[in-house]
Amino acid sequence: MNIVSVKELPENFLFPFSLTRSILDIRIGMLTLRQKWELVYGLTIDNDCMDNIIPANLLPSSGSAECIKQKNSGFSNSHFLQHPWQIFQLTDQALRDDFYFLTQNRESAKLPAINKTISPENIFIEEGAKVGYATLNASTGPIYISKNAEIMEGAMIRGPFFLGEESVVKMGSTIYGATSVGKKCTVGGEIKNAVFFDYSNKAHAGYLGDSVIGSWCNIGAGTSNSNLKNTASDVRAWSEKDKQYVSAGVKCGLLMGDYSRCAINTSFNTGTVTGVCCNIFSKGLAPKFIPNFSWGIDNASKYVFEKSIADISNWKKLKKERLHDIEIQTLKHIFDHC
Repeated sequence: MNIVSVKELPENFLFPFSLTRSILDIRIGMLTLRQKWELVYGLTIDNDCMDNIIPANLLPSSGSAECIKQKNSGFSNSHFLQHPWQIFQLTDQALRDDFYFLTQNRESAKLPAINKTISPENIFIEEGAKVGYATLNASTGPIYISKNAEIMEGAMIRGPFFLGEESVVKMGSTIYGATSVGKKCTVGGEIKNAVFFDYSNKAHAGYLGDSVIGSWCNIGAGTSNSNLKNTASDVRAWSEKDKQYVSAGVKCGLLMGDYSRCAINTSFNTGTVTGVCCNIFSKGLAPKFIPNFSWGIDNASKYVFEKSIADISNWKKLKKERLHDIEIQTLKHIFDHC
């Protein structure tokens, strides 16, 4: 048995997503880094192990797994997750790799004939999923629909695409790969190369592209983001670990931390980073960096902690979930340091 322990990095290393979870629990593709290590590469993560330690941001691969099994800590040819925008940048290949792993020796449920499919051999549907009068084009990448998920009529999807358990794609949605949607999310409108963590919503019209949306977020109707500058030059996004704006590549949209929400018709600038638990409403274009626990944008104030907890609890009830003490403790820590 190959047992490893993980060296966690500073909590702002992949701000805002590493504030509320271990880097290992960030999903890239269909699986989290933790799941890739354990399911794909057969490693057991046990932080009581002291003689085989790997950095949390090491990207799972056959090469890095072999280094770990040989107890070679050099990782000279390995890759690391260094910036939060890499989550959507790496999603295309990760979806293809995870699809191959997860569908080996498994048979897809039957897709009703009322749907239009292209390259159906690259489509996998779990039992209990509902897909009706939709167009699924898997010629550009695989499509995986998890159990009890639903794709409503008129939706048009190009792979690679992943839809998590009990998530819903609304009627008439237009979704381009590479897009990954976690469990119990509701998505609609136009989406391209975006990652949704669990329990988040973008249920209405508006564009979201080259973006990462944390857990328990809600995108108001009509909200859109820019993902490409008018000059087509590199997008610069805020890096909390570096305390400065750094290049995020030619395309970068919205990076939204957990428990954050925005009002209807919000316009997000290219490469916008919002912190954890923000309630965003403003006139005009939102700023490119929105700190944790921001309340509004124009003359912004700090979200009152007790109110933020009450509001999160209300959102959780909508999905038949509840706010746990450990989450409150994590949020209080973030609140006290912002």
